[in-house]
Amino acid sequence: MDHDAIQDLFQSVGPVTIKRMFGGKGIYVDGMIIAVELRGELMLKGDKEAGALYEAAGSKQWTYVHRKTNSPVSMPYWPIPSEAFDDPDEAEKWARIAVGAAARSK
Repeated sequence: MDHDAIQDLFQSVGPVTIKRMFGGKGIYVDGMIIAVELRGELMLKGDKEAGALYEAAGSKQWTYVHRKTNSPVSMPYWPIPSEAFDDPDEAEKWARIAVGAAARSK
């Protein structure tokens, strides 16, 4: 996603700052990271509470296999539900959930 599309998607939670990280982008609101974009996939910050909501919407937590230990590592991010890209109300709902998760993790 380009910078403007990310800004549009998260406009309901305030201005976002986008920083390059891990070969992708970190998306911040009020200094808190609320999402990342990696390899073209936008993923929202989550925790136990938010993760349950994301999973109920069909999203699956981002995991990868650690190259040294060859064991799975779960990261606190879930792909944004696809309906958020077409519906501003859905985008706001999921963005607010991500902001809540980021605030709880402070």
